[in-house]
Amino acid sequence: MRPEYIFFSGKGGVGKTSMACTAAVYYADNGKKTLIVTTDPASNLADVFEQPIGHHVTPITGVPNLWAMEIDPDEATREYKERSLAPMRGLFDDEMLKVVEEQLSGPCTEEMAAFDKFTDFMEDDNWDVIVFDTAPTGHTLRLLQLPVEWSKHIRDSAQGSGQTCMGPVALIQDSKQKYDDAIARLRDAVRTQFVFVMQAEQTSLEETSRSIAELVALGVATSRIIVNGLIPEAETVNPFFGRRREMQETYLERAKQLYAGMPVQTMELLDSEIKGVAMFRKCAPMLFQRGTTDV
Repeated sequence: MRPEYIFFSGKGGVGKTSMACTAAVYYADNGKKTLIVTTDPASNLADVFEQPIGHHVTPITGVPNLWAMEIDPDEATREYKERSLAPMRGLFDDEMLKVVEEQLSGPCTEEMAAFDKFTDFMEDDNWDVIVFDTAPTGHTLRLLQLPVEWSKHIRDSAQGSGQTCMGPVALIQDSKQKYDDAIARLRDAVRTQFVFVMQAEQTSLEETSRSIAELVALGVATSRIIVNGLIPEAETVNPFFGRRREMQETYLERAKQLYAGMPVQTMELLDSEIKGVAMFRKCAPMLFQRGTTDV
């Protein structure tokens, strides 16, 4: 069964956006209504697709079944505040609304808004496949921890003071089920895949290992590893590239040993940038070399 949600994560600069976009184009070209969403505040999704995208679902030119969105943290926060305040307008006086607005101005509101937008997509049934191009690993792990933490925080606050850093728990109680559902989907290995992209280098290997362990602590399994940027064998006749490839082979073997039982896939370094729909289509057979709709 194909997954409904595919997360691409990894250390900054390893090529996860390129891999995520390649996967999204592949699914769309195979008839799946596909959405690619980036949760990276420093997203370059518009750059690699070579068209404007922004904080709204945008069709990708030349790929009929593909849409994209870049989540803007500031815009997500504004939308969250307005969505929280809207039901209260007409029910409370200006003084009470002002108090609530002040409570919605704290730093945890930005966190809440970010993962609220994220969980919106997790419960959106309008898509066959949603590809998440995530921020560098640390930011992503924090995002994935939030539904777990906030669901517990709401439950504990309801049993205790009735207050959260967002104000009275009654204002956000309805969100608990939403977050619980998101947690269940994240932990469902049939519906959700986590793909770590790394390079055959020590720092990338170490960060990937730490991240996989942190996901395990959240009850989330990693589905696949992509080792990106391998020097092609044909180029190893050059002494410099030959030595570089030898180093890469060392870390590739370590990755296979560390992640035994988990598919470890390789992607060679290309002689041009991976950007634009045509290039993503060129890369798709390399990424989907097993001829399956699973990454």
